[in-house]
Amino acid sequence: MALAVLGYLSGTWLGAITVCRLARLPDPRLTGSSNPGFSNVLRLHGKRLALATLLIDMAKGWPVLLMGMALELAPWGLGVVGLGVLLGHCYPLWYHLRGGKAVASAFGIMLLLTPGVALICALIWVLLAWRVHTAAVASLTSACLAPLISLWLAPDFVWVVVAFAILVLIRHALNIRRLRDGSEHQL
Repeated sequence: MALAVLGYLSGTWLGAITVCRLARLPDPRLTGSSNPGFSNVLRLHGKRLALATLLIDMAKGWPVLLMGMALELAPWGLGVVGLGVLLGHCYPLWYHLRGGKAVASAFGIMLLLTPGVALICALIWVLLAWRVHTAAVASLTSACLAPLISLWLAPDFVWVVVAFAILVLIRHALNIRRLRDGSEHQL
């Protein structure tokens, strides 16, 4: 499917790398948690650059998803396009498959496809991040609850959201290990 390939290509645009380059800062994959995402940029460089990273990673898949919506793709078809975006974000060829963890990108995709689910998950993420000061706990909890919330608010997209959640969980394997041994990075 051509849109899934376009989704992958759009997903390979890593907001953290772009933002840090524009600010003449080192590649975020070389410092902090070594993750090119919102949380690492927040810890390393503050709210302004983290917000810019979040906005890029959230919105980068929108053009291709809007094309899929205009073509009236079925929910599973839109899910395949969205999964392409997430796989591009997580495993970008030009960065030796060293991408992000898909949380912001999944949020952006879900904001278009399942806005109610996305907003509830974002609220859960913010409340947990504020309370426990750990992005991984907030991300993992939001990912685990997203399929249940989609059963309620967007049943046509449940399997799409399940696939996104599984990818987020896989990408957080190291964080889960660090949470168990108490060495996970704080926000």
